[in-house]
Amino acid sequence: MARSLYEWLWQHEFWLPPGITWEDMQESEDTHYPQPRDLLLSIPFALILVVVRCAFERAIALPLSTKLGVRDKQRPKAQPNPVLETFYSTRRKNPQEGELLSLAKQCDLPVRKVEKWFRHRRNMDRPSLSKKFSEACWRFTFYIISFFTGLAVLYDKPWLWDHRECWTGYPQQPLQPSLFWYYMLELSFYWSLVFTLPFDVKRKDFKEQIVHHAATIFLISFSYCANYIRIGTLVMVIHDASDCFLEPTKIFNYMKWKRTCDSLFMIFSAVFLISRLVVYPYTVLYNTYYYSMEIFQPFFGYYFVNVLLMILQLLHVFWSCLIIHMVYKFILQGTMEKDMRSDTEESDKDEERDKIREKEKNGITCFSNVTSNGYIQRNGSEPLDNRAHRANGHAKER
Repeated sequence: MARSLYEWLWQHEFWLPPGITWEDMQESEDTHYPQPRDLLLSIPFALILVVVRCAFERAIALPLSTKLGVRDKQRPKAQPNPVLETFYSTRRKNPQEGELLSLAKQCDLPVRKVEKWFRHRRNMDRPSLSKKFSEACWRFTFYIISFFTGLAVLYDKPWLWDHRECWTGYPQQPLQPSLFWYYMLELSFYWSLVFTLPFDVKRKDFKEQIVHHAATIFLISFSYCANYIRIGTLVMVIHDASDCFLEPTKIFNYMKWKRTCDSLFMIFSAVFLISRLVVYPYTVLYNTYYYSMEIFQPFFGYYFVNVLLMILQLLHVFWSCLIIHMVYKFILQGTMEKDMRSDTEESDKDEERDKIREKEKNGITCFSNVTSNGYIQRNGSEPLDNRAHRANGHAKER
């Protein structure tokens, strides 16, 4: 059964153009072609990257965050409560109104205190600023190394300048050692991101990130097996170009260097939109859809690789919409909006509101900054005599 499945999966009709078989891709002493078994090396390499990342974050990134003044916010801890903790762990982290009422009765607590407990508990699970800083430093370091490695590997390759060269002699294009190691570097990195997903900072586009990682791993793996190496290298270097600016933007944001952060964000936005919405469609999508047809007729591998490339492009459009929205806000307001993907910490404004309501119920004014003239500040000045009216919920207009 397993052998039959293996033979069916590796039919040359799936992977190679019509008229080409696996026998035509046999290696010799002077000629080496990509072999599917090579991809297994990416797993141990990915584990090595995970170890290197842990060492980097502890030995370099965390001490650097302290020196640069990145401080973690002191968060109030949720008081131990077995009933609420069980609900939080097994049911949901943000209970609905009916569930809050039920939990309040079980714990013999006011609903507001139950809400406050869940708010504090959620904040306890959110990553600290130093963790975000360390993660951004690691990714920035990798993207810089990867991007310039890609440029070093590709600068003298003809297909970087003439995209039709991606298909010259396809699929019998010998694998050069530099291309092999570039592929292993990128594939190992994305495998390492999959391995660390449960521990990384979770953002609002977490599901889109999973789709992106999966599509990227499938694309790199399939393009290697089908010897789409040349087009694959273009995809990787295009993606790394904008990522080199995204991570330092985050770093300076965590450092609260506002002007530097804003400037880098605008540069990142321009590079991202140009590389993903202009360069990528022309250099990659148009190349694979049309130029490849000058060399061979469509086959399964042609359709499959183009589907994966289109999935990436849909994600590009999704993220571009977020970026354009942030740029629009930046132009109107003159300040950069927080990353819409980020998992922001819940503030204690609800607690302040709760205290105000409690004071109002007791007939006490909700503001304490009384002036010497007997006025309190609330959207202007208001006599203290109005407190009695406010306590009853119908203060008169003056």
